[in-house]
Amino acid sequence: MLDDIRGRVTKDGIRIYEDADFAGMREAGRIAALILDDVGALVQPGTMTSEIDDFIRTEVARRGATSATIGYKGYQHASCISVNHVVCHGIPGAKKLAEGDILNIDVTVIVEGWFGDTSRMYAAGAINRKAERLIEVTHEGLMRGIEAVKPGNTFGDIGHAIQTFVEANRMSVVRDFCGHGLGRVFHAPPNVLHYGRPGTGAVLEEGMFFTIEPMVNLGRPETKVLSDEWTAVTRDKSLSAQYEHSVGVTAEGCEIFTLSPGGKFFKP
Repeated sequence: MLDDIRGRVTKDGIRIYEDADFAGMREAGRIAALILDDVGALVQPGTMTSEIDDFIRTEVARRGATSATIGYKGYQHASCISVNHVVCHGIPGAKKLAEGDILNIDVTVIVEGWFGDTSRMYAAGAINRKAERLIEVTHEGLMRGIEAVKPGNTFGDIGHAIQTFVEANRMSVVRDFCGHGLGRVFHAPPNVLHYGRPGTGAVLEEGMFFTIEPMVNLGRPETKVLSDEWTAVTRDKSLSAQYEHSVGVTAEGCEIFTLSPGGKFFKP
């Protein structure tokens, strides 16, 4: 597949896509975002996370896309659903949402060979102020990282923007997971860290495609992966939140491919 991708690769192994490729990413991102717009109505106390995943599976097919996660390294679901202290890669199942739960729903679709990857936070019923504040800080951290995306900046600038904002709000950035390059492949260089020092890491160039997806904890940043080899949780059982956009570097800054068509991205 890599031989069919146009564009060049930097010395850091990061593919530089061409102007025409933005259209493919735009459509894949739009469909992924539409699905997350529509799934919100299901997030209610008493709903099983498997029911949410079933809806997503159906919507992916209905919109003419393919799920990137079904069959990926043996995974058998169309989404990851991470509730409360689950940091990422939560597996949908018979668990019923309870009043006050917060959850991240992560969806990746393939549309004509292009990958659209996005996640956002939802709330089951009324949530407490600590959870609400965590969601607000996580979203703002993502957007500050995106603001640092422009040619000539570095990936360290992105991580620094996120880390300094999150830590100023007395929360922590997860170190064990990161964003990634994507395009015609699901995961590719670079690793997009959500912490770092300004001016470090690879230099951003027009035509780079990648995700920014900070995971933020109310407590300490350490995580552990459960025996299912997928589900990552906070070691101290503190709440965790995550938002994710797929972006492309443009001549002036960046384009967000996974903007919510209904304006629902930050509406837990």
